[in-house]
Amino acid sequence: MALEDAKDEVDRAITATDLKGLAFENVFAGVPSFLRRRYSKDLAGVDLAITGIPFDQAVTNRPGTRLGPRAIREASALLPCDPPYGWDGYSPLESLAMVDYGDMAFDYAHAADVPARIEAHIAGILQAGAAAITLGGDHSITLPILRAHAARHGPVALIQIDAHTDTWPDDNPARIDHGTFCYTAVKEGLIDVAASAHIGIRTVVADNLGIEIIDARAVAARGPAAVAETLREKARRRPAYLSFDIDGLDPAFAPGTGTPVWGGLSSREAAILLRGLAGINLVGGDVVEVSPPFDPAGITAVAAAHVAMDLICLWGTGRA
Repeated sequence: MALEDAKDEVDRAITATDLKGLAFENVFAGVPSFLRRRYSKDLAGVDLAITGIPFDQAVTNRPGTRLGPRAIREASALLPCDPPYGWDGYSPLESLAMVDYGDMAFDYAHAADVPARIEAHIAGILQAGAAAITLGGDHSITLPILRAHAARHGPVALIQIDAHTDTWPDDNPARIDHGTFCYTAVKEGLIDVAASAHIGIRTVVADNLGIEIIDARAVAARGPAAVAETLREKARRRPAYLSFDIDGLDPAFAPGTGTPVWGGLSSREAAILLRGLAGINLVGGDVVEVSPPFDPAGITAVAAAHVAMDLICLWGTGRA
């Protein structure tokens, strides 16, 4: 469809007949699915499903990330008119059959049931032959997502971009906490520790369970491209999962989050880092902790939409 015909395109999220292609719908109008992909629960022939987990009942400070998936979808409306910049002409919307799989349904009053529902939700996508990119939600959602991926691929190389390592000790299986998901994932054998790394950290860690830390100062000193090379060498062609906590960015670039910490990555550093990971065997990813109530001008959601687009590019180029 030519750009001059944009006047005739609207509500592509529910009217699209093709799972591939750029979209020229007015940015400010229509049903805001992620990247204007078709909303669908039918995964036949789908390469990649985008899904939301609007859960934030495991946070330690400011809430609001239950509204994150909706805000990220809205922010993504600016992105599907052109191939993403910096990916050497790769056009994932034209190359990959993608759908917006919508948000996972759950009973907010039964929070203890949510992790198992998340694991089953993601496992269902994977069993259908599609991959999943998940929009959070707080960071507790990553643990059951990792369980689903490890059940299919074995222990994964975890690349976590974050202000916090989320390795607080927690041996109580009844607890749900966004600061302990990585501790539990290591203890359950979901992560290949030697192949994993935490990037952008700037909080004290008593015991990181053997996972390498490349903190925000190290990223600034070494440069994001060099850090990406290190991560590629660590992961090699192992199944890799990338979890991007938006508080990995400095609050100047992502104020809309529950636990902001100064001294973080810039948007430019994050973009260079993600682009530099091209070639890893990414099997899934998420972007979490976007809290719209604390997001002036929606800039945090904009950053998250770009992160999700780059996760899509990483997944796609790893299979090109």
